[in-house]
Amino acid sequence: MGMSTGSASGGGGRRGRRKAAVMAEINVTPMVDVMLVLLIIFMVAAPLLTVNIQVDLPQAQGGSASTADAKPPLEVTVKKTGGGCASKVDVYLGETPIAIGELGPKIKAMKDAGAGGADNVVKIRGDRDACYSDMMKVLGLARDAGYRASIVVLPEQGS
Repeated sequence: MGMSTGSASGGGGRRGRRKAAVMAEINVTPMVDVMLVLLIIFMVAAPLLTVNIQVDLPQAQGGSASTADAKPPLEVTVKKTGGGCASKVDVYLGETPIAIGELGPKIKAMKDAGAGGADNVVKIRGDRDACYSDMMKVLGLARDAGYRASIVVLPEQGS
């Protein structure tokens, strides 16, 4: 009365087939290929990631000055007279020398009188050696007086 599971030959239903052996090796060729491609990409991209900023503000090339205005804009010139960055600068309104303390009230009065220039625009011309702080001081005075101010940069000689 015994019960048997399986076939009479005792093979469990596998007639002559062997179990496939497990492959215990790692194929490193695709990994090496990927690593070499990444190495080449990084070697090409690394020099492009360095940034060198060289700025020479007083020179510009290209473009043209706008001369379409019927009335010329108000011009303020800042000229360095010597010394370090905290030295004295001369400020000119048009071609008239003016103290920097009197510049704000003077251009404000010119704007109120309607003699301020085309579309309330003031062009600030700065000497190459003028300090940034002096230029920003004049720019702030012009904006406080209600003008749209711009700093004029002269083109490079020979361009």
